[in-house]
Amino acid sequence: MRKRRRGCLRYFIIIIVFGALLSVFPAVKELRVGQGVSEKKNSESGENVPYQEISVEEESLVNKYYYGLLDTDEREVYKEIVQGMMAGEDEIYVHCKDAGQANRILSEVLKDYPDIFWCDGEVSSTVYERGAGSEAYTVVAPVYNCQLKEKQSRQEQIDAAVSETLQGISMDASEYEKILYVYEYIVNTVTYDLEAPDNQNIYSVFVGKRSVCAGYAKAVQYLLEQLNIPVIYATGTANGQNAHAWNLVKCDGAYYHVDSTWGDPVYQMEEESPLWDSISYDYMCCDDREVYRTHTADPEYPLPECTDMKWNYYVVNGMYYDRYDRDEALAVLNERIYEQANPTVFKYADENSYQQARDEILGDLIYRAAQNLCSIYGMEQAGYYYSEQPELCKLTVYWQY
Repeated sequence: MRKRRRGCLRYFIIIIVFGALLSVFPAVKELRVGQGVSEKKNSESGENVPYQEISVEEESLVNKYYYGLLDTDEREVYKEIVQGMMAGEDEIYVHCKDAGQANRILSEVLKDYPDIFWCDGEVSSTVYERGAGSEAYTVVAPVYNCQLKEKQSRQEQIDAAVSETLQGISMDASEYEKILYVYEYIVNTVTYDLEAPDNQNIYSVFVGKRSVCAGYAKAVQYLLEQLNIPVIYATGTANGQNAHAWNLVKCDGAYYHVDSTWGDPVYQMEEESPLWDSISYDYMCCDDREVYRTHTADPEYPLPECTDMKWNYYVVNGMYYDRYDRDEALAVLNERIYEQANPTVFKYADENSYQQARDEILGDLIYRAAQNLCSIYGMEQAGYYYSEQPELCKLTVYWQY
């Protein structure tokens, strides 16, 4: 929990305006690109401006969520940035009069392209304001975390890791099965580490196996795109204060929130707890009501509404309850004991049902179930642990057999 409060997204963009004003301030970082350069002659000054020659096909951008939010002029800037970054250009000339707007579009490119691992979003943008009748333009200068030779080597390592990973799931699997597979893969193979190198991109996940929320969310996005699942990289804050990233996925025609970072039990349990190594599935396909108890999306980017819980992990596995039923709760406790299984999870749809369940299960039912455990297994006393998570309307019980 202490790690989570420190945040896991970094923000830094420099904007420089020539001809009128100079200003520097922080903003978000992210990215991806194409190739080819053309020259455009300015009739007023005679200056040649080497704008990117666009070869990105519109069909390849159909599923790019943030691209779809842009107007016609911004889409051209988006394509110019994509082209320049794919080509590894140190300076990208774009048809834009506002450096802040250019940087925002660059961040949107990065959100749409998790495979642009060679830039984490650090950038300086310079606006050149020319004489009367001449259109101002912006030069975007991304900071790359590796050069061409290293980039090629890293791409090969990423490709090998992803190929091996995807061997574990069939392309014929259901959409839910694919999403669950990716969720569990990320949680089980990646260690959350604020000091991990390249932790804002997918290289840290697939090769380094250590990352933070930005790396987790981009890796989920990258894998699900390979599996033909519509997915969005979302940013905002967690617990009302820390920069955070997660995903929205489309399953069976509806959007759901997925947060693999918070699937790590380190965010939910104390290290001494026997539940320490148990994946948390609270953010495996949940609706707005569930996720926005703890998450806040960036207000400048409208996200699809998530109103369905049909494919939530706890719903699918019969651990989600619309209301509290005393007899049902006791039967569930006893059934898990008969199966010698762990843990027993009760997740409720609302706070009132959860509070009633919490009071009765911990006040009486758990002792009756413990007596049953002793009787079945010939034990003199029963041991158990439980975890209360009122913010998630969830109670978890772990039996010692």
